[in-house]
Amino acid sequence: MQVNKVMEQGRNGQQRGSVQVGLTVDIIKKEDQRSGKRTRGIVQEILTNSVFHPHGIKVRLKGGLVGRVAAVITEPEEK
Repeated sequence: MQVNKVMEQGRNGQQRGSVQVGLTVDIIKKEDQRSGKRTRGIVQEILTNSVFHPHGIKVRLKGGLVGRVAAVITEPEEK
């Protein structure tokens, strides 16, 4: 399995400018904060209005899941 280059272009989940509708991201849902379990999906809506959030920008994924962006995925995952 290849490691994704998440921070390659300065993209991280704390900066609103790095998160756009249609991007593939890993989020941490509220109920998964203790375990740190990540869920991958495509951003449908950005819910955080501020330009920066220390715990990650809150988004809604296609399918309705809500969480804070832990990583912006910049490379396709190998299967």
